[in-house]
Amino acid sequence: MGRSSLSRRKSLRPLTERSRLWLSLAGVVVLLVGCAHYPVNKAVKELDSTGGYVMKNVKPAGNSNSTVMILSFSGGGTRAAAFSYGVLNELARIEVEIEGKRGRLLDQVDLISGVSGGSFTAGYYGLFGDRIFEDFETKFLKKNIQGALAVRTFLNPIN
Repeated sequence: MGRSSLSRRKSLRPLTERSRLWLSLAGVVVLLVGCAHYPVNKAVKELDSTGGYVMKNVKPAGNSNSTVMILSFSGGGTRAAAFSYGVLNELARIEVEIEGKRGRLLDQVDLISGVSGGSFTAGYYGLFGDRIFEDFETKFLKKNIQGALAVRTFLNPIN
């Protein structure tokens, strides 16, 4: 053994009784956390077609029964939100006649689904309807959301 390894060994102190107790307790906590389990959902034994998110329960009143229109907006950040906003804008401009009734194609939308960036547009339209065409562009699309989040995250003393 070299001299440096001997001097390092001498500087190590043996664990005290209290230190061993704390290390043992920490080990037990780590093992118990590793045994944690998520709650298991109850199995569905029978489908109730009169309740829940069944198409006939969520279809907007006044929409055609002969046409089903579902929009699905993909993710991709602000670009996806802008694209889906453009889709809604065009659907609002297109006039159609279905079952003798004239109206906007947007009014025939039965369901909207969205993920990531597309979910901002889907959610905003779901909450506020046509108001999206008045303020969504200025409140969300032309705002530096990512920069605002970064500033809020990094300058927040809690973080």
